[in-house]
Amino acid sequence: MRTTIIAGNWKMFKNLRETTDLLSQLVAAVPELPSNLISVVCPPFTSLQAAASALKGSAFNLGAQNMSEHDEGAFTGEIAGTMLKALGCEYVILGHSERRQYFGETSELVNQKAKKALSLGLRPIVCVGETLQEREAGITGQVVTTQVKGSLLGFGPQEMANVIIAYEPVWAIGTGRVATPQQAQEVHQTIRKQIAQLYDWALAERIVIQYGGSVKPDNATDILTQNDVDGALVGGACLKADSFAAIIRAAKP
Repeated sequence: MRTTIIAGNWKMFKNLRETTDLLSQLVAAVPELPSNLISVVCPPFTSLQAAASALKGSAFNLGAQNMSEHDEGAFTGEIAGTMLKALGCEYVILGHSERRQYFGETSELVNQKAKKALSLGLRPIVCVGETLQEREAGITGQVVTTQVKGSLLGFGPQEMANVIIAYEPVWAIGTGRVATPQQAQEVHQTIRKQIAQLYDWALAERIVIQYGGSVKPDNATDILTQNDVDGALVGGACLKADSFAAIIRAAKP
């Protein structure tokens, strides 16, 4: 049985007080999780230390929204993976569509960051997904498999076992639109087949593939019960304890 992972990407929201308030509510709403369900919260860098304190002893894991491919150096504004580890992070989101779209991140750069994350013991959540124009052109499978191959180039089976892939259709992020459960399943299945071609089916069956794209309490169950959907990368709905908790409950077996 694959592990289900529900991660919340806070993006550029919540100051220190708001972080503490939200997490205290979330921990109270979800005091424990079954062994095959993991939940991760990914606040902004400025809130990571406060989040680590608020989550201590809870059922939740801590993640970051990005990291540098470098260990240290004269890279103004960047955050090293070693810094994230020191704060207690166990996960890091890489290659989110907003990073690719607004900051020009390529699959090659995501690949470098993911390699660095794995070398430090951080589990990367590697994001892939197509634009509306690409979906309408009928090249979703081509776009997604190209991103998967480029982002994970050179990874051995042991490294891949610690990688999480998040399929997030760009056209469904922050728009209120959402892929149908069948559309999500189709692309997740395509990704799993791609991993099987690159490695083998045994590894492909173990890989966690999350869906990201306007996941909400009212659509979470339908999406999360698809055979190849192993969790969710949640955006806006993770900014309220009750809605994020509802999504987590929808993922329970």
